Amino acid sequence: MSYVKISNGAVETYPYGLGQFRRDHRNISFPKAIPEETLNQYGAYSVTVADEPSHDAKTQNTVQNSMPTLVDGTWTLGWTVQDKTADQITAYNDKIANINRVKRNSLLLETDYYGLSDLTMTSEMSTYRQALRDITSNSNWPHLSDSDWPTKP
Repeated sequence: MSYVKISNGAVETYPYGLGQFRRDHRNISFPKAIPEETLNQYGAYSVTVADEPSHDAKTQNTVQNSMPTLVDGTWTLGWTVQDKTADQITAYNDKIANINRVKRNSLLLETDYYGLSDLTMTSEMSTYRQALRDITSNSNWPHLSDSDWPTKP
């Protein structure tokens, strides 16, 4: 559990742990499990981490805020959505492209045995393998959906 120490309605210390709370109040004997109400009386409040907001991973990053804010009576650690830089977008696209190339190569490897001299490769299998090799020409490359991938015969 994460806590924040509040003084005069503003964040004084974050993160703030129970060990620090006990050190700040050395002359007071607290039970092993300190009730939330007692912590609140001394200006210590639990912090809730907000769910990460939805965003477009292709062009945006989420960054967790460094300080909690009071939201509807609860101290909450929120998020900020930021636009990616051109270099970050390029790096993200390269990462997705590499993942898709590994998938493509794995799918090709599964059908390599059809190319052995003692087997006859069907035209459907040849078409499928060519579609895998051409996947980088897909208009959605590198951000492929399941429907962009060819179906194995």
